[in-house]
Order: sequence, then C-alpha cells, then structure tokens
Amino acid sequence: MTISDQLPEVLEWLFKCDPLEVKAVEQRARLLFLDTLGCLITGLAKPEPSALAESLARLEPGSVKLPNGPRMSIESAAFIAGTAACWDEACEGLPRAHGRPGLHSFAAALPLGLAGGHTLGETLRSLVAGFELAGRLGECLRIRPGMHVDGTWGTFGAVMVAAHLGGLTMKETISALQGAACHLPFSLYLPISQGATVRNTYVGDAARRGINAVLASRAGIYGPFGALEAFDELVLGSQDKEKRLEPAGVWLLLEGYLKPFAAARHVHYGAQAAIEWRSVNTDTAAINMLELAIYGEALTYCGNRAPLTAIQAQFSLTYGLAWTLVNGDLGPEAYFDGSLHNREVRRLESMVKLVEEPAFARNNRRAARLTVNGVVMPVEAVPGEPHLPLSRDEVTAKFVRYVDPILGSIRVRKAVDGILDGSLATGLADLFSAFDQ
Repeated sequence: MTISDQLPEVLEWLFKCDPLEVKAVEQRARLLFLDTLGCLITGLAKPEPSALAESLARLEPGSVKLPNGPRMSIESAAFIAGTAACWDEACEGLPRAHGRPGLHSFAAALPLGLAGGHTLGETLRSLVAGFELAGRLGECLRIRPGMHVDGTWGTFGAVMVAAHLGGLTMKETISALQGAACHLPFSLYLPISQGATVRNTYVGDAARRGINAVLASRAGIYGPFGALEAFDELVLGSQDKEKRLEPAGVWLLLEGYLKPFAAARHVHYGAQAAIEWRSVNTDTAAINMLELAIYGEALTYCGNRAPLTAIQAQFSLTYGLAWTLVNGDLGPEAYFDGSLHNREVRRLESMVKLVEEPAFARNNRRAARLTVNGVVMPVEAVPGEPHLPLSRDEVTAKFVRYVDPILGSIRVRKAVDGILDGSLATGLADLFSAFDQ
C-alpha cells in the first residue's frame, strides 16, 4: 500500500477520537504548547522578528495579536509564529521523524485558535492532530543530504490543524494534504552553513502554506491522488513504494522531546557531557585537550567550526560544548553578539577535536563521549528523550527563564497557570488576554 492508501485510516482515527481524553496526551500537549509559546515570545523579542512583525502588521493588519507583538492577519501571524519560535533553536522534535511536527502545527494552531474564537481544548486537539499526522509523514518522507527538514513535511501538520479547526471533512482534508504535497519546497541547509537566518522563515512559510491549502480545498480546489508519493520519488529520490505509516492508535506525541538547551538537538549530547564534567570541575582555564566523539549525523549537520553568527552557533557542536563548559548551561544568551566573542569560549572551541564514533551508528544510537584532559565523560542520553522527559517543573522553569525578562513575572505566572491548569473550555483569546494585563 502507498502512503496515500494508508492516509484514510489514520485520518479517521484523528477525526473521531478525542486525544485529550488520554491524560498523558493532554498533559504533553499542554507542555508542548507552553514550551513553544515561550520560544515564540523570546524569538519575537529579537530585532529581526520584531521588525518583520511590525512590517507585516502595517501590510496586513488584522485581529490576531501575538504576545508582545502587533495586531496582524491570521496568515501573517502564522508566518511570524513559526519564524520567531525557532529563532533560538529551542523547540521540540520527534526523533523518528528527524524534524519538528509540533512547531509547524503550533504556528498554525495559535493564530487560528485566537482568531476563530476557539477554546484551549479545541486548539490543543488540533495541535495533537497536526503533530500525529506530520510525525507519521515525516518518518516516511526523509530529506536528501543538503536539505533542511523545516518547511517540508511539517507543512502537513499545519494543514491538519487548519482542517481540524476549520471543520473540513476527511475527503476535503485528504485533498488539502495532496494539494500541499504538489508544491512543497526543497528547503536548503545552506543558510545555516553560511549563517543566514532566512532558514528561520521555513516554518512560518509552511504554516501559511498549510492554511491556504485548507482554504483552497474547502473552496473546491482539489489536490490529486498520489502527490505524496510523487514528491517522495521526484524530490526526495525515494524508490521505496511500500512505506508504512505508523498505524492509528499510537501516540507519537509521547515519543517527542522538549529541549532543555537552546541548540540543535545534536549539540545537546556534548552540552550534557560538559555539564557532567562541571559537576566535578569548573576550572576551564586548566583545559588543554578536548575531544568529542559523536555519531555521524551530528557531524553532518552540526560540524560548523568557529561560528560567526547565532544560527551557525546553534548548529555548532564545538561552540555548544565550549559555551556550556564555561557557563554551565546553553540558553538563548549564548547567541548574543557579545557571547559569540567570549575569549574563553573561543579558546576552548578552537581546541575541540571532533571524532565520529562508528559504534554509535552501528547501534543506531545518539550518544557522545567527551574527553577533557584525559578524563572521559560518556553520555548515553539527554534530558527530554522519551524515557527522560522534561518534567512539568522543568518546562515551567524554562518558560519563566525565557519569558520573565520580556513580559514580567505576573503575566508569566498567569500564562503558565492558564495553559497548564486552565479549563479546556476557556477561550484561547480570553486566556491570552493575560499577556496584555
């Protein structure tokens, strides 16, 4: 069976079930929403996303007001939500899909939920549906070398969110998904290697594209059957005609991770090893030898040395390791201009030797082994993985740390309480009014 043949079964499940009746799913959905919102607010406070939001608000004024942002149209808000939320590279992910279905889904769910008068529960249900569908398709639609995953199959998460909140039938939703597959972009990794932040717009474009695909389908503009397979073959170069979607009933959301660090996931293993080294020694001045052994995929996507820009640093194994050795953490402050030129961080970064560990790849393991002056610190897992999920307190602490300097503690506390403990029947717009009080 083709991917398209398997879609109806998964969609029927997602249309008929109430994911929030599963307590673990409801709790994870609330945490995912809060965590991604915190990343959005932090990103929107940066000069470039803030300036872009102001320009879009003038060009397309509307009813949607993102926290600490101007009023704008639904599509502009989706574009800004996706762009700003990934600005510090602190968002979620799904290992089996090697991408971020929740981020793409959130970028559509937030503005549609606010503008459409939807409740918190309705918005979270759409977020889960988007995550589940995009995660399944992402596992099948693996990108080529040289591509970046953002903006590609994540678009299907935005489609599912918009279809869910817009009341589309299953037939209309399938049409919208196939229609979106007809013009998914070939997203390049190139901007990261050169430090160009245009890559941060990939998710925003996907959210806007997903909403438009749903509007087109509802208007009777249909997509062709088999577009998913055509994209897989013609764009991604796949010859596998028998790919299997994870069947209905399995909650991929519970396999996803939330990040403890603001960096590409591959960077987390070295950062965690640095934290473990600091538990017994914090004198970085005495370090004269550093070696990081890690799996090959991390070297492919995060082998950027001596980064000059924030986005290069977010995808740099050596910088993330060096910053964490010096500071004991890896948050958005690591990417301020002054941080990028920290002399001790630069000294350590320059001496890191990166080594591929074949045993990790043979066993399909994400792991790292840090050697500091002959002392070995192995890391087999990092916080946030399915068997080590971030706790409610950890996610809350991350949100407070990121957002409190921007919005103040009173508004932050109201937001946390409303999202994590508020009634699912609360209007999303009413809940978000706390940001303006």
